[in-house]
This record gives sequence, structure tokens and C-alpha cells, in this order.
Amino acid sequence: MNEYKATPDVLRAMLRKAMEKLASARKNLDSGFYGDVASRAYYAAFHAISAVLADRGLTFSSHAQTLGAFNRELVKTEIFPADTFRKLQRLFEDRQVADYDWNISVDRETAEKDLADAEWLVNACLEYLERQAGQLFDKE
Repeated sequence: MNEYKATPDVLRAMLRKAMEKLASARKNLDSGFYGDVASRAYYAAFHAISAVLADRGLTFSSHAQTLGAFNRELVKTEIFPADTFRKLQRLFEDRQVADYDWNISVDRETAEKDLADAEWLVNACLEYLERQAGQLFDKE
């Protein structure tokens, strides 16, 4: 674990990356690339939770450490709903299948659920950060 309090510019950059991954997941869903939806959805969520942790001065060198810290710091403390960690775990597992398992494919239903959960999580992280750090993006 590294301790580093992220600046608003860093938080914006991290959240932009999360939003880019969501946009890619949406395009992949429309194109029928369901494994890529699962992968991009996970990374969108990962970048969003990483931004929340960075705002608290926490960065980690592995995905497992990042997910575990988010659960410990933000879910178990009831800052985020109890089912948030289950969603993160499922997103991680679906990404593992999509990226590394040659015997199993991600189907459309799974891809749609992954995208919906990632969109919810990115939005929840953005709302949390705006409560903590102030408005990060211009409202359109």
C-alpha cells in the first residue's frame, strides 16, 4: 500500500479512464463482443474504486489488494451498499473468464449485467467523490 492523497486533476483523470472503459463496453455490447464487455466493465469499476481509494490517500499494487481495501474501507463501513463488493467480485470473475478462459464464453445476459453494474458503480464513485472533493466535472 502506498499513501498518496490524489489531487482533483488526478481524480478526474482516473474517472475519465473509467468512463472510457464504460463507453468501450457499450460499443462492444452493440457489436456482440460480450467477453470484451465483461473486461471493459470490470476495468471501469476498477478505475472508479481506485479513484475513491486515492482520494483517501490509498493506492495498491494489485487488483486483489485494491478490491479488498475498497471492501474494508468503504463497504464494511457502510459508505457503499453491502452488495457492492459482491458486484465487484463478480465483475472480476467475469473478466477473468473473458480474458483467460478458453473453455467458457461470456454470454449476452452476463455482459448486460456486467455493464449495468459497472455503470452503477462508476456513478456511485463519482457521486461519492463529488461529495468529498467537490464538483469534478462541469455539468452539461
